[in-house]
Amino acid sequence: MTDKFVKIGMLSAGLLLAAATLVNAQGTQNCAPRDQVVDRLASKYGETRQSMGLGSNNAVMEVFASVESGSWTITVTMANGVTCLVASGQAFEELAEALPPKGDDA
Repeated sequence: MTDKFVKIGMLSAGLLLAAATLVNAQGTQNCAPRDQVVDRLASKYGETRQSMGLGSNNAVMEVFASVESGSWTITVTMANGVTCLVASGQAFEELAEALPPKGDDA
């Protein structure tokens, strides 16, 4: 159950980031058909889908990562099938943190 909360938190953060930067990503060369993006992330970076969520306007946010290299990429796929790279980086870690007890200010 804890793993579910971590993934939900990660998806929420990704969706917020995606919403803030999607407009910029669509105006550049960071978008392509989804199958091309997924193939490129797998072949060049060894990344596979780690989590996903549904955002506004039926946009699908996905987190791809390589557990070997630690690289990660957040993508958003629009209803028309175009996928845009939103963010990427290093040091990916899968976490399973528990929520703090209710009433705890942490």
